[in-house]
Amino acid sequence: MQPKLPITGANGYHLYDIDNKSYTASSNKNVSLNEISKDLINATISTEDKNFYKHQGFDFLRILKAMFVNIKSGENLQGASTITQQYAKNLFLDFDKTWSRKIKEAWITIRLESHYSKDDILEGYLNTINYGGIFGIENASKYYFNKSAKDLTLAEASMLAGIPKNPSKYSPLIDEKNAKNRQKIILNSMVKNGYITESQANNAYNTKLNYEKSSDDDNLKMMMYYQDAVLDELKSIKTIPSSFLETGGLKIYTNLDMSAQKALEDSLNKNITNSDIQMAGVIMDPKTGKVLALSGGRDYNKSQYNRATMAKRQVGSTIKPFLYYSALENGFTPSTTFTSEKTTFSFSGNKTYTPKNYNDEYANGPISLAAAISYSDNIYAVKTHLFLGDNALTDILKRVGIDEELNTLPSLALGAEEINMMDMMAAYSSLANEGYKVTPYFISKVTDMEGNILYEYKPNLENILNKNTVYILNELLTTTYAFEFKDYNVPTCLSIAPKMTHKYAIKSGTTNTDNLIFGYNKELVVGMWTGYDDNKDVSNKDSSNLKNAWVDTIEKCLEGKTDEETWYETPSNVVGVAIDPISGKVASDSSKAKILYYIKGTEPTLNKTSLDDSIPTVKVEE
Repeated sequence: MQPKLPITGANGYHLYDIDNKSYTASSNKNVSLNEISKDLINATISTEDKNFYKHQGFDFLRILKAMFVNIKSGENLQGASTITQQYAKNLFLDFDKTWSRKIKEAWITIRLESHYSKDDILEGYLNTINYGGIFGIENASKYYFNKSAKDLTLAEASMLAGIPKNPSKYSPLIDEKNAKNRQKIILNSMVKNGYITESQANNAYNTKLNYEKSSDDDNLKMMMYYQDAVLDELKSIKTIPSSFLETGGLKIYTNLDMSAQKALEDSLNKNITNSDIQMAGVIMDPKTGKVLALSGGRDYNKSQYNRATMAKRQVGSTIKPFLYYSALENGFTPSTTFTSEKTTFSFSGNKTYTPKNYNDEYANGPISLAAAISYSDNIYAVKTHLFLGDNALTDILKRVGIDEELNTLPSLALGAEEINMMDMMAAYSSLANEGYKVTPYFISKVTDMEGNILYEYKPNLENILNKNTVYILNELLTTTYAFEFKDYNVPTCLSIAPKMTHKYAIKSGTTNTDNLIFGYNKELVVGMWTGYDDNKDVSNKDSSNLKNAWVDTIEKCLEGKTDEETWYETPSNVVGVAIDPISGKVASDSSKAKILYYIKGTEPTLNKTSLDDSIPTVKVEE
C-alpha cells in the first residue's frame, strides 16, 4: 500500500521580502472546515462537485455527461473534475496539460481518497484554491470582505464560490456584471440541491455587497503584480520539484523592497491623475539585477495583466542612449554636430522618410550631440543611425540584452519598434552599472519548509560596454534637465529639475500611443510607462505626469543619500571641458557653459566637428 500523502501545509507559497520578512502567502492563513461558513462550503460543493461525499474521487456519470455536451456542441463547455481531482491538481507548481501530468494527478486523486476523509480533502481544497490571485478561502475572505471565512454571509459566500472557475472573468473587482451572473448560477444550484430556498437565493442575489479589503496590506494595490512575477519565475526554475508533496510547501525569498514598492505606488497614484490610462513601473538594483519593486497596472483588482513583464510597446526616444553609445564607440564625441532642420531622407526605389522634431522645433543649423540628447532631436538621431549603418543600433541592443528581431529601418532610431519593459530595464542597467550585462530577477532563494535550499540565484555579470564611454554617455544624459541648454529649445526633462536633489541620467520618450521614462544613477534604475491597452493616443499632460511620478519615486527611494554615494567617479582617461551647449565648441561665455566629458585627446579643437557631409548613400532634400 502506498504511504500516506503528507498534504498538511502543501501548496504553501510563503513569500519573504528583501529583509526576510513574510509579506504574503497562499496558505499561511489555513483554517479548519468548522472555521468556514457553511454557506461557502455548500455553495462550493453544489457548484463544483455535488456528489463529492458519494464518489471515490471520480464522478464517472458526470464525466460521460460532460463528454456528451462537449461533443454535441463542438466546444469545451463543461468540465468534469471532482473536488478531489482539483485538489490533486493544486498540489503541483504549474498546470501542465501533458498526459504524464494528468496520470500523476489521477494517481494522487486515488491516494487522497484512500488516506483522507472527505472533510480533510474539502478542507485542503478550500485552503489552496485560487480566488483571483489570492489562495485559500481565509485569505480571500479577508481580501474581498475584510472578514474571516466563518463570518461570510450567503451573499458573500455565493460570490466568492464563483471566482475559482475563471478568476479573471468572475472576480467582482474586475467585472461585477459577470460575477453577478455567476453568483446567480451558484445560488440556483444551491436551491436545486436543497441547500437553500428560492427566497433565500433571491435575497442573497439582491444584497448589495461592499468590497472592503483588509487594512493590513498597506493599501498596495499593485504589489500582486510583483507576486505574479515571482510565481512565473518560480515555474522556470528547473531545480524546484514540480509537486508540493515533495517539499511540504515552499519558502520563497524575493527581492521585494517594501519601502521602494510603496514609493512607486504612491508616486504613480499621486501623479497619474487620468484614471482611464494604464501604467507600469519598475525599480531595479543595476549592480545585481534585483527587481526591488514593480507595478504592472493601475489596479490589480481590476486587471491582472502585467504590463511591465508581458507587454511590448513602442519605446520612442528611450532607445536613443544606445544609439549614441554606439556613436561614441565609433568616434563621436559630445561635440560632434549634425544639422537640425526639416529633412526628407530619400532612398532607392523612390522611398522617402520625413521624421519631425517634437513641436517642429529645429535649430536650422548644426547642433552638438549633447544638444541632440538634451532636446531629443529626431533629425540628429536618424542622421546618426544612417551614418553608423543599419546594424550598429541592433548590435548594441543585442549586446545589452534586447533579443527582439528589430527592423533596421530609419525609424528604429526613434523607437518605432516594440520592446518589453523588463528588457529595457536590463539594457539601462548596463549603463547604470558602468558596463555590465545583468538579468532582472525576483527570487534570490527558495527552500523547503525545513530550510533546505532548493535554489539560490547566482549572479553572472558580463562586461559588455566600455566604462569610459559609459561614463561620457551618463554625463550626457544629465543634459535632459540642464538649465544651460535652455535656448531655441528646452531640455525634455527640465520641468522636473526643481524636484531633484541628486544627479541622474535620464531619457524620456513619447510616441502617439506611449509615454516612457528611464533614469538612473549607480544605486537605482527606475523605469515607467503610461498608455492605453487599446493603443489610444496619449497626451502631453500624460507625459508630464509620468515624469513627475518618476522623479517623486526615485527621490523618495534615495532619501538620505548623497551624490558622492550615488554618482560615478570620473575615470582617469576622461577629462571634463566647459563647452558651449549648442555648438559643442569650447565655451566663450561662462554663463552658458556646461561641463562635458571626453576621452583624453578628443576634446574640442578648432577642427571641424560636423559629420553631415559624410552620411553615406543618403540624399538630403529640404
